[in-house]
Amino acid sequence: MKQANLYCDVLGIEVPSLDRVARHPAANTFARLLLALLEQGAPMTLAAAAERFEQAGRGPADAALRSLSRCRPARPPVYRDGDLYALDPHDDELDLWAFRLGLRPPRHQRPLPPPPEPEPRPAPEVPLAVRELEEAFRGGDISSWSAQRLALAGRDAHGGGLSGPEVVAKVNGWTPHHSLRVESAAYWRAGAIEVRADGSWCLVPAHRALRAARLAVRDRVALERRHRAARYLDEDAFRTHLERVEAERAAHGADLARLRRVLVVAFPPAKPARVTLLDVAERTLETYTAAQLDGVRARLTGYDVIGGLDVRQLLRALAFDPGQRRLAELGPPQKTIKLNSWGRALQITPGLLVQGCCGIARPFGDPAKLRAYLERGDNTRLRRRLEADARSLYALYEYGRLHHFVRLRWGFLDERLPAPWVHPDEPGLDELMREAHRRGGGLHVVLGTAPGWEDPWARATCCDVHEHPHGYGLILVDPAGWVLDERDVQRARLAEHAESTRAPGRSPASPNRRGLRLLE
Repeated sequence: MKQANLYCDVLGIEVPSLDRVARHPAANTFARLLLALLEQGAPMTLAAAAERFEQAGRGPADAALRSLSRCRPARPPVYRDGDLYALDPHDDELDLWAFRLGLRPPRHQRPLPPPPEPEPRPAPEVPLAVRELEEAFRGGDISSWSAQRLALAGRDAHGGGLSGPEVVAKVNGWTPHHSLRVESAAYWRAGAIEVRADGSWCLVPAHRALRAARLAVRDRVALERRHRAARYLDEDAFRTHLERVEAERAAHGADLARLRRVLVVAFPPAKPARVTLLDVAERTLETYTAAQLDGVRARLTGYDVIGGLDVRQLLRALAFDPGQRRLAELGPPQKTIKLNSWGRALQITPGLLVQGCCGIARPFGDPAKLRAYLERGDNTRLRRRLEADARSLYALYEYGRLHHFVRLRWGFLDERLPAPWVHPDEPGLDELMREAHRRGGGLHVVLGTAPGWEDPWARATCCDVHEHPHGYGLILVDPAGWVLDERDVQRARLAEHAESTRAPGRSPASPNRRGLRLLE
């Protein structure tokens, strides 16, 4: 009977063999760790992975262990659980690694035209042709080419006794961005071009610089032909391909949006005595006692995505096996951030992220107070505090889903960090703004701090979506004409066409920056 492999089953690939794939050009130390975990189908220690490297012929185990410890093994899609290292099979980075290592075919096969037959390359003794120069320098950047090489190429292709200004004029016909000037002849020392008394530039046929110029031009011609062969020659096929890719991404995003999601908060995390579940779609809260943990496990089986702080350790404490469910780790995506060149670093905590994203001053309760509530049996205050913690996590979770990043603000810092619980195909604020602009309508947005729990759209403002005056994408404009900072948006949804704030003939026609008003 075939043994189940959770990682490969989720990815939809065959179980790889480290012996076969370890010599892949993209298989560095971290990639080989991924391969060992995919092959194992279960968590393993670095020592066990190093022994597997030795069995696959990748050097002694002690050297492999040193390499593994230096390659930052506990980074996505790998997470550390004590001494064990495991994979998150739903992480988009793991799927990308599977493609890089040749474990799966590309998701979208581009409809490329057949490659053209290679043309014979002239010998270095054959002078350059004008068509070769036009093909080599059509829209290309030759700022790194020396003036003498450009003069050699132009003089060789056109022949005759051309003067300096005439050669410069010919080069201007290929490309306007070059370093050749008539005065450049005074600085040539190689002797490949002879400047005669009448001002004409004559070539020295046997000079090696002329041969090098011919080879360089023909190398550019070959490169340009390879690039042209890789481009889409059929605009209709290209447009059809893009539409298919966008449709597949939209369908995948819609499938992800239909997943049932729950956030879990428990105290104490190591041995839960109270557990609060927040249903993301229904926005309902349920709190359970230690005697009702069976009910918690029964409720969790009905969800596809489970989120929380240290969610894997929390589910282990609840004795719940997530199986193939998606786990949303809401903890900081990195532990610290560097503040200055002297090595001072800021410890990133979940509370800092909630404050920076949602403006909640006290997002989480003091563990000492929670323990005091538990010890004296104050169940009402304990439940209220845990539910408040769950609402703070919900605000952070929804902010990350809307923006695909979280915001770290502390003192002079205002940084973006990736939100690892969001898939790139899930629609966010950018997609909503593009759709609103396409429809000619607006967006209902909630700005500032996290919206209220009872009525999250009570503070909503109907904003218009404009094109940036300088072509930098789309911008949000409030009814007073002020450009909004998209990072301050907490909630967003499409508004009806009649609710748009756009007045007839109104458009942002002046240069702007965030926080300035659009001039009429």
